Amino acid sequence: MCLPTVSQAEDILNQAQLTNRGKWVSHCKVAAECAKAIARQTNDLNGETAYVMGLLHDIGRKDGIVDMLHIIRGYEYMHSLNYDSVARICLTHSFPDKNILSYNGVNDCSDSQTKFIRSYIENVKYNDYDRLIQLCDALALPEGATFIEKRLVDVALRKGVNSYTLEKWKAFLELKDYFEKITNKNIYNIIGMSVF
Repeated sequence: MCLPTVSQAEDILNQAQLTNRGKWVSHCKVAAECAKAIARQTNDLNGETAYVMGLLHDIGRKDGIVDMLHIIRGYEYMHSLNYDSVARICLTHSFPDKNILSYNGVNDCSDSQTKFIRSYIENVKYNDYDRLIQLCDALALPEGATFIEKRLVDVALRKGVNSYTLEKWKAFLELKDYFEKITNKNIYNIIGMSVF
């Protein structure tokens, strides 16, 4: 698996923050902590690997305020550093339903970039790291871990919804169920949230 060490990943994110400050950096740190905590409760996932992937899943935002373009920019940046496992996460993290049309927000990619993302998503076989970062992306607000429903509404209020949104939300909820089955624990308890 080609990915940076924890220290290298933290350096990459810290450098990115210098070029584009914003809540996205805190969101990535929260997602990383959630991913590490959940991975450590499984038999097959490595906590440090999950942490690195969570930390860098939105690294395509480093060059400025963009929307769907951050997916391909992150992929290209990580690929240029030979961190292909993280490059993959940059592409897969936004599509738990494998449908590019369900993206919340604006498609600011070129036609060729859009075709590349669509083809990649449709043809890749998701592994548990893909699924974990998709889940943790939906558990992470910049202020801390949150309920999936709160995060999904937060995104919808900021970026809008479309006719594919409900199917995407169902896919996120199915990811929560999936990881609760393989950990045999409540996801919210794993990430340190109080559940009434």
